[in-house]
Amino acid sequence: MAVPKKRTSKSKRNSRKSQWYKLASVAKQKAVSLAKSIITGKSTSFVLPKKQEEPEEPVV
Repeated sequence: MAVPKKRTSKSKRNSRKSQWYKLASVAKQKAVSLAKSIITGKSTSFVLPKKQEEPEEPVV
């Protein structure tokens, strides 16, 4: 079983943790930006499929 040989320092731990938070923050900003552009209809990078209406069958 894998066991760490030495204890990780607090500064190294905090540095790694901050990297994860930074990546999450960037992903969050991109998602919010894309959502805003979709809502306003100015999105060029995201294609929202339009619903196709089925033709109504005549009642016999």
